[in-house]
Amino acid sequence: MKQFNNILVTGGCGFIGTNFIQYLFQDTAFQGNVINVDKLTYAGNQENLHDIQTQFNNRYHLEVTDICDAKRIQTLLEKYTIDCIVHFAAESHVDRSIHGPAEFITTNINGTFTLLNEAKHYWKNKKNVLFHHISTDEVYGSLGSTGYFSEETPYAPRSPYSASKAASDHLVQAYHHTYGLPVTISNCSNNYGPYQFPEKLIPLMITNMIKGIPLPIYGNGKNIRDWLYVKDHANAIWAIMTQGKIGETYTVGGENEWENIKLVTTLCEKVAIHLNKPKDHYKSLITYVTDRLGHDQRYAIDCTKIKQELSWAPSVSFEEGLDLTIQWYLNLP
Repeated sequence: MKQFNNILVTGGCGFIGTNFIQYLFQDTAFQGNVINVDKLTYAGNQENLHDIQTQFNNRYHLEVTDICDAKRIQTLLEKYTIDCIVHFAAESHVDRSIHGPAEFITTNINGTFTLLNEAKHYWKNKKNVLFHHISTDEVYGSLGSTGYFSEETPYAPRSPYSASKAASDHLVQAYHHTYGLPVTISNCSNNYGPYQFPEKLIPLMITNMIKGIPLPIYGNGKNIRDWLYVKDHANAIWAIMTQGKIGETYTVGGENEWENIKLVTTLCEKVAIHLNKPKDHYKSLITYVTDRLGHDQRYAIDCTKIKQELSWAPSVSFEEGLDLTIQWYLNLP
């Protein structure tokens, strides 16, 4: 099992990064330092990790930095003697990529390139180092009514967001094959859970219900997504980092497919229960809106590889995960 002393986490104040850092400190035997490199854009909130900062102030360090700043990245790698990079930082909202793709190209492609290049220079031929890259199942395109994405699925990105993530995946693999940089990659399905910025489906629906405003559903609501609880994803990332094979990709999913409209209907019923409202109280807020441009029909992931090689499996049921997520958003000030 690989061990690390100083882990640089990019985008650690964002949704998945926050949950991963909390997981590292609270649920693993990791005893080293975490350096959180975050630009603190709209989706990043340093208050997410206030408790970690307070409890582990000698081991947790926040550096407000743009991953495209090569000199700054070089300085941080040297300052903290980094032996592992876990790369979450990305522009990630498909709708935003459709209307403003430039930021996605800059952060997701150029930012990843900068990190790879600086890691290559700093690590040179060092042993026991790792660059782990977090990506998305959206790089594989869209499925029909059958079939699953796996590590062998050809890339076919269909939005500026997924195209930028596909490019970053290819850069990571290229730095491994060309320069021998030790890398692993994970491609995950839709995450949900606490700390997610309310532009994504589940937190948007919950927060809109709390406000009593419409619940917008694209098209006919029949698009299907596979949902992965964010703590299970953090566990998968750690398993890949410590046990995964260098140069390999692992697809990570919740094995939990839902049509958007059925998910939103279920959320309506659950939020109503949590707030002591009649079961159908929020369903009247459901509103169908013009479909997203190039909207992929279905995503689903085959997790066989990570299950067999790393003994990982989702541990949080969708019912439990939704209740935990709803409760978290209801408790926000």
